[in-house]
Amino acid sequence: MKDKTIDYVLRATWQAVSRMYNEEASKYGATMATGFALLSMDKDKGTPSTSLGPKMGMEATSLTRTLKSMEEKGLIIRKKNPEDGRGVLIYLTDFGKEKRELSKSTVLKFNETVKQNISDEKLQHFLEVSETINELIQEKNIFNITENIENDGVISL
Repeated sequence: MKDKTIDYVLRATWQAVSRMYNEEASKYGATMATGFALLSMDKDKGTPSTSLGPKMGMEATSLTRTLKSMEEKGLIIRKKNPEDGRGVLIYLTDFGKEKRELSKSTVLKFNETVKQNISDEKLQHFLEVSETINELIQEKNIFNITENIENDGVISL
């Protein structure tokens, strides 16, 4: 393909990032999903299991598998929610907190390396473009485009 589409670049970049994180996580017997889950949990108060899926953008079945694996590895424990007996709170164990810090340092290292190699201005543009793409998607302005085109052919946001 001569000209790469925006979605191709996004997908290829995310796959490279995902592969990088999974390779790093595998050194510690983990996965990127495990690291992301650790970082998405409150390290002290516990986290309702129902809030993790939406926070992580993960389907319930994938999240269930990830949490089961984390529990088997001793990273988390589940306890009934004292305020709502139907719910479950997930707590990090001491081992989970240790691995959470490792995950955090891995993400911070990636961020720092990117910042050292990309100017602040370019990084700011990247963040602005990413935010606009997310807004277009959330507002369902991609495939309902004919409703949003003004007379001059410019999409209104």
